[in-house]
Amino acid sequence: MPSKLTVVVSQGQSASPIKRKLEEDIVAGLLFERGVEVTVIPHLYDLAPDGTGMLCLQSIPGDMVVLSWLYPRAAHWTLDRNRIHGRVGTTLLVADEEDEDESGDADDEDKHRVADDRPAPNRTIYCIDLRAANDAADFLTEVRRIAAETSVKTVSLDLMGWIKGQPKPDQLDRYLHAPNGGGDRAPATAPVPPPPAIPAAVPDLPLTAGSAPVAGTSETSAPAPMRIDEPTARRWYPVIDYSRCTNCLECLDFCLFGVYGISAAEAILVEQPDNCRKGCPACSRVCPANAIIFPQHKSPAIAGSANGEAGGLKIDLSKLFGAPDPLQVAVLERDVELVAAGKDAVGMSVGIPKRQPGKSAGTKDDLDRLMDQLDDLDL
Repeated sequence: MPSKLTVVVSQGQSASPIKRKLEEDIVAGLLFERGVEVTVIPHLYDLAPDGTGMLCLQSIPGDMVVLSWLYPRAAHWTLDRNRIHGRVGTTLLVADEEDEDESGDADDEDKHRVADDRPAPNRTIYCIDLRAANDAADFLTEVRRIAAETSVKTVSLDLMGWIKGQPKPDQLDRYLHAPNGGGDRAPATAPVPPPPAIPAAVPDLPLTAGSAPVAGTSETSAPAPMRIDEPTARRWYPVIDYSRCTNCLECLDFCLFGVYGISAAEAILVEQPDNCRKGCPACSRVCPANAIIFPQHKSPAIAGSANGEAGGLKIDLSKLFGAPDPLQVAVLERDVELVAAGKDAVGMSVGIPKRQPGKSAGTKDDLDRLMDQLDDLDL
């Protein structure tokens, strides 16, 4: 029998009545959906790595849908950093600014990504932004579509497993025609089990959240969703999109607060997330692959929008209107946090030799040394 699809509803950080109503309307509407289990958790980004909510998510074995107040890319890689891995599921319900195809640099397409070295996950995770629609019915329709898609996939896998587990045609023929005493054919004492039944289509249920059971069914009351009541506090830490990350380690060099580290596989990781300075997204601005996400930042580019590039074309175009260079902004943000932490500002002198405009990566010649001397004079 196909396993149930788990739908996770991640609540917003605020107690906004509008957000709460949408969340609860979705939960109520999903309770009567066959083949669906509902889990309600606090805000995904705020969950402690060893808390009840994250442990609950880690225990979900199959495909899942995650509805949260985060961009899908941010939600997916927040799950990933907590060892909840899965292929990126395609969703049809997206926010307006996520509609367009992601534009990437042609030169970057050939670069090796950290995700290329990781084994392919054996399940799919569908992340949906709760800001994509105002009506719970839209989310229920999309969950139904995904549930039907995963159900067909599960039945197909079960059927393939049934076929692989049966004797080959010649073996089956010999088994059914084996000699028995006086030459009679042996009866099929162990008949081949029938293939798994393909479930009937799930009838459309009313989309009105919290409605009564459908007439003619044996349902008398809706099952209760699993609710995780874990106390949380607002957090701030970077999330790495390993499908973009090239492991250049520039974030490790740039951050002076000990947030980043190196894994056993020599890949960059967020080692000490709580060392990050709240509100500071500087490392995201200097990441050449736009792989660092701060899900709670006000800028969509930094918060994980699929089309956003924190240091790319959109910010470069803003220079036409006098906006500062993203690298200069990042350096200023880092200096502010260093001073707030009781340390000295370092400006452009630490962690960004590869990113300084016009800086040569090769051996300095006489002209370079002369320019350095002039800089030292501070004329």
